[in-house]
Amino acid sequence: MKRVINVFISILLASGWIVFSEFVRNEWLFKRIWENHYQVMGLTYPAEPLNGVIWGVWSMFMAIFIFVISRKFSLLSATFLAWFACFVLMWLVVGNLGVLPLSLLYYAVPLSLLEVFVATLIIRKISG
Repeated sequence: MKRVINVFISILLASGWIVFSEFVRNEWLFKRIWENHYQVMGLTYPAEPLNGVIWGVWSMFMAIFIFVISRKFSLLSATFLAWFACFVLMWLVVGNLGVLPLSLLYYAVPLSLLEVFVATLIIRKISG
């Protein structure tokens, strides 16, 4: 039973870290870049509460995915696999839709790698 609780706690904490990291990056550091990019396209940057909820769900699924692959791979392998699956593929889709400010990738790549590394570390340390 303790193992199940540790797994649950590790996923919740990792998800919380992912939400925090995404919020800091996209709301505090780069929100103006996102808003300007969307304005140039004639769109409004999606910042309604429902968008936050969807990102929270995404973060939970990402933490679960990290948990699953961290059972099979080393810390660094799990980090890079999760980063590729969750970020690189998302950026390809968002870039294909034309709504990704490409200049953000200079900052987003290292910050997202750090985000995934810390989430993987949380899961590995707490879940055992």
